[in-house]
Amino acid sequence: MQCNERAFALGNKRSIIREIFEYSKCRAAEIGAENVFDFSIGNPSVKPPQKVTDTIKDLLDNYDSTLLHGYTSAQGDLSVRTKIAEHIVKSFGVKISANDIYMTCGAAASLTISLSAVMNRGEECIVFAPFFTEYRVFIENAGGKVVVSATQEKTFQIDAEDFESRINENTRAVIINSPNNPSGVVYTEDTVKAVCEILKRKSREYGKIIYLIADEPYRELVYDGINVPFLMNYYENTIVCYSYSKSLSLPGERIGYIAVSPAMQDKSEIYSAVCGAGRSLGFVCAPSLFQQVIGKCVDLKVDVNIYKENRDILYKNLTEYGFECVKPDGAFYLFVKSPDKDAYVFYEKAKKREILFVPCDDFGVKGYVRIAYCVSKDKILKSLPSFKDLAKDYGLTD
Repeated sequence: MQCNERAFALGNKRSIIREIFEYSKCRAAEIGAENVFDFSIGNPSVKPPQKVTDTIKDLLDNYDSTLLHGYTSAQGDLSVRTKIAEHIVKSFGVKISANDIYMTCGAAASLTISLSAVMNRGEECIVFAPFFTEYRVFIENAGGKVVVSATQEKTFQIDAEDFESRINENTRAVIINSPNNPSGVVYTEDTVKAVCEILKRKSREYGKIIYLIADEPYRELVYDGINVPFLMNYYENTIVCYSYSKSLSLPGERIGYIAVSPAMQDKSEIYSAVCGAGRSLGFVCAPSLFQQVIGKCVDLKVDVNIYKENRDILYKNLTEYGFECVKPDGAFYLFVKSPDKDAYVFYEKAKKREILFVPCDDFGVKGYVRIAYCVSKDKILKSLPSFKDLAKDYGLTD
């Protein structure tokens, strides 16, 4: 083989999410999209706020094309970064500035850059199961090693004792994703405080900074008044990776940012490393048009009540059918325990009924599947008879 073997392996086999998503498109072409119940991918069905659409039109009609389509500074347009910093100050009370913000091509770029900025080859990054499948790819690409910490059974809150046992002299970073993909769990303030106290203590013990990387594309997607603790307020050595893919329903536009805590012990060095990592990875000058869109829409978010209604319908009916589900407080995923010990067997049985969801072995938890309910309400309602038949296949319901 003449090519890079690792790159070939990643390109030759897509993530399980993408594999199922691609299958769903082929199946839809065969029998019609209305007959395929695709819950595989977190592709928002809720429209962006109207102001986002109006802003795009206004920018295209009335602004200089060099502003919209030309290069910005490598780290992003200063005025946009200023507005994002002002939003963070107003929302969370963190005294951050434009010089702590780096604009990115979505959360994947934010994570890839941040990990490359803080990790040296051979160092370890702790993730909490279940975790987004691509964390492994991002960490290993930065030269790091993935260390998985188990969470509490049933609640999937972080197990502080297990977490502390995973930290050693090689630990450099920890990723927290809340609301969580794939479980929809929001880590409580008590959980966050416990994690941060452990990080402070272990950083002192090993005489090195252990960085906390907050992956927050679902921050605004929470229900029933649930609060998502802003991690910079609990741990000074925090980097926030954010995307507007979910909060503004703009996944295909690939726009987000990195925010480096102004209280970080070596903030200027880390921000420089972020800029350097962005440069080395080719992630400079995020899409100019959508930087400007964000600058004018930074305080907006989609109508999360639509997702809440989907959640309530799906959770109510699936639990009535006998499935064991984790009730999500945020994001738009339902984490369901497989009636089969092997979640892939469950997936294959569901597939025969044209129900497509994702087995979660690659998320670090066996025996569960993820159902992305960011689809139309009509799609969910139409899928319910098939879910009921699937439950009957397992003797869960009459």
